[in-house]
Amino acid sequence: MEDEVDRIVDAWRRERPDLDPAPLHVFSRISRLARHLELARRAAFASRGLEPWSFDVLSALRRAGAPYELTPGVLMSQTLVSSGTMTNRVDRLVAAGLVERHGHPGDRRVVVVRLTEPGMTAVDDVMSDLLDRESALLATVEPTERAALTDTLRALMRPFDQH
Repeated sequence: MEDEVDRIVDAWRRERPDLDPAPLHVFSRISRLARHLELARRAAFASRGLEPWSFDVLSALRRAGAPYELTPGVLMSQTLVSSGTMTNRVDRLVAAGLVERHGHPGDRRVVVVRLTEPGMTAVDDVMSDLLDRESALLATVEPTERAALTDTLRALMRPFDQH
């Protein structure tokens, strides 16, 4: 069954026969899917009053396990933002009551960011909603196709994940 990407590729083949637009079959679909995923994620975040950046920070703390705390440096590396950006984000989350800052018990010079109970509730609620929405996006894909897609995407990401 032909889709919009097939029509785009056919048009490029017609207009520029000197080019091979085959990569568009993969990357245009990934790009379009990413837009749908972004809309689903934003809806899940908005339903709990969160922004994508706040979910990133809260989920990093939640995944850390009890006592659900990390240093700002670890949060920076997990969310790929600068020190100034992380400071601003933590300030905003503290003001919202979703995280708290405190000194590390072993070294008071080290600041630690900890998830609060309202932060835990927010991130857990969003994660449940998000997984429901993402599962709906995958509903038409058979489990064996999902496994193959996972393997293919992992292979495609491999060069980017090598440090």
